[in-house]
Amino acid sequence: MGSSGFAQHYLTGLCQTLQGIDPEQIDRAIDAIRDARDRDKIIYSCGNGGSASIASQMVVDMVKGGSYEKQTPRIKMISLTDSIATITAYANDVAYEVAFVEQLKNWARSGDVLIAISGSGNSPNVLKAVEYANDSGLKTIGCTTAEGGQLKEMVQIPLLVPTRHMGHLEDCFFAMTHVLCYAFIE
Repeated sequence: MGSSGFAQHYLTGLCQTLQGIDPEQIDRAIDAIRDARDRDKIIYSCGNGGSASIASQMVVDMVKGGSYEKQTPRIKMISLTDSIATITAYANDVAYEVAFVEQLKNWARSGDVLIAISGSGNSPNVLKAVEYANDSGLKTIGCTTAEGGQLKEMVQIPLLVPTRHMGHLEDCFFAMTHVLCYAFIE
């Protein structure tokens, strides 16, 4: 398959995968974020690898794009992936699987929101954060595969992508999180 054949194949698969995303679930997540914003609550995001980058990108879009020069209340959002020093301290001194949950224990309050992103749906540090968030009265949203993993069963609002193809998953995670963010930007 030539390079143009590969590109067509990849993009066709991505378009088919995007068609399998449930927009009503994304609307539920938008409502949860709007409610948190209006009640002066904090939104947290987390993930590993590419999902960590998506979690961080959401903060940029929400804190700047969703707040700057807006008449509505400002959005308060923090990515639990952004303090490399904190993450590596927990990973080295305790265990990597507690790197997100221990940060939540410092900040999270009932009514806050956690957006957890995991391609496999089985990342132990993400699952521990979701478990704590659920037990602490946070609203939990999860971007993950529809084809396995524990995350989709643990979160209150699952944003599911019907594939295990990591490239398509991350492309769709970006698309879904952009919809979440642009609901407050536009």
